[in-house]
Amino acid sequence: MRRIDGRAVTLPLDLRCDVVIVGSGPAGAAAAREAARRGADVVVVEAGRFFEPSDFPPSAFDAMASMYRDLSASVVIGPAPLPYVQGRMVGGSSPINGAICWRLPRDVHAAWVAADGALAEALPWSTLEAVTDDLEARLGVAPTDGAVAGPKNRLMAIGAEALGLAHRPIRRNVVGCEGLGRCLQGCPKGRKASVDVTLLADAEAAGARVLSSVEVRVVEHHRGRAVGVRGRADGGGDVTVTADRVILAASAVQTPALLISSGLRQGPVGHNFQCHPGVSMAGRFPQPVRMWEGATQGHEVIGLRHEGLKFETLGFGPAILAARLPGAGRALAARVADLDHHLDWGVAVKAEARGRVRVWRGRPIVTYRPTRGDVARFRRGLRVLGEMMLAAGADHVLPGVRGGPVQTDRPADLRALERDGPRSARAFTAAITHMFGTCAMASDPRRGVVRPDFRHHAVDGLYVADSSVFPTNTGVNPQIPIMALATLCARRATGSAPETP
Repeated sequence: MRRIDGRAVTLPLDLRCDVVIVGSGPAGAAAAREAARRGADVVVVEAGRFFEPSDFPPSAFDAMASMYRDLSASVVIGPAPLPYVQGRMVGGSSPINGAICWRLPRDVHAAWVAADGALAEALPWSTLEAVTDDLEARLGVAPTDGAVAGPKNRLMAIGAEALGLAHRPIRRNVVGCEGLGRCLQGCPKGRKASVDVTLLADAEAAGARVLSSVEVRVVEHHRGRAVGVRGRADGGGDVTVTADRVILAASAVQTPALLISSGLRQGPVGHNFQCHPGVSMAGRFPQPVRMWEGATQGHEVIGLRHEGLKFETLGFGPAILAARLPGAGRALAARVADLDHHLDWGVAVKAEARGRVRVWRGRPIVTYRPTRGDVARFRRGLRVLGEMMLAAGADHVLPGVRGGPVQTDRPADLRALERDGPRSARAFTAAITHMFGTCAMASDPRRGVVRPDFRHHAVDGLYVADSSVFPTNTGVNPQIPIMALATLCARRATGSAPETP
């Protein structure tokens, strides 16, 4: 049996393999594919269940309830509580993200190497590029087709061009996209080349087994060596997987929490939490724009990436858009009645703040405080978003900043928002989607949890493959870099140095 559904596991289950991988998202699927293709007997353990395209609900709220961890209500704790989003299903967040694909930027790689020279040999640029080429070919990564872009994406291009900002169609892992705008709920036509139907399917074809609906609770280790994992199936049965090597790929929140819960507190585990908080702005256009139609996230503005700002179109259902609009009573009702004229764009911020993941009563707790510089980037990003919307023909924009203008059609108000707007992160509507750094890779065990070869500094046979090993955040959508590094991790775990595909 290549697939075991933990919802049906009511009695104790014991498995044996060469490599057990915790997590089936971009990192886990990529590691499983590489390890299985190199001949290892692989078991992938995933807390969520399998979903078929026919299972994906049309409602964003129903999707959050069934496919997102904690109903998409996880929050970081601090002066400004911010929600962070994680998938809980086979494929991790890949089936329910915007399908945005970026290669690891060369300047980010250079900064990592400058801070720790050992990473130059551990993560050779040419090897990363070759691995990325292979992954992009498998996932069908290509720029968004203009035929399915829809008004919200075309308008961002117009606004960016008017402001003289570099922009482009977003490169996405989709095949035959029909522009249904359902990426965040899961594509009902199965057009997204998410890792569950690509990399993980490749791993299964090479012999890997996938154990779904099982939450791993402990990494088993004995005399300085990892020997497997233990968890509990949704059906109630205890699950033990004994393995020669353990690869953790459960995310920058769940992986450090699992290490801490397993008594593996060596190094700065859980420290160095970094992310991309995003803020958004709504705008009203004279013509219908129906932001829930067209490619979910099909256009981006990259001209201010050097400032730590990357702008993206957004796409979600009418209910979530309505919740984004200001007002109450008749004023809100009037805006909702006019909903098809509104859209929402966002800006992801390469934040400088660093937080921490701890464990309390068996659950991860994330503490995080945006810096003054991060809040300044919020203000700067919102100004540019508003200016792009007005330049693209918006009647007015709705900044969504407490203490700022409710709506405006004046660029001068947006400049004032950047210059004089709130200094507290609490004033902004923000959310976190990409997280990094909590099991950082470093040659010095005082600065990192894993070595440059992805191996835990204190425990042999234990590897970490997900974005928690990234020394810093990337400033861009990380799913492709996560897959590339996870591929190299699997090569190391199966006894191979990095090499081209």
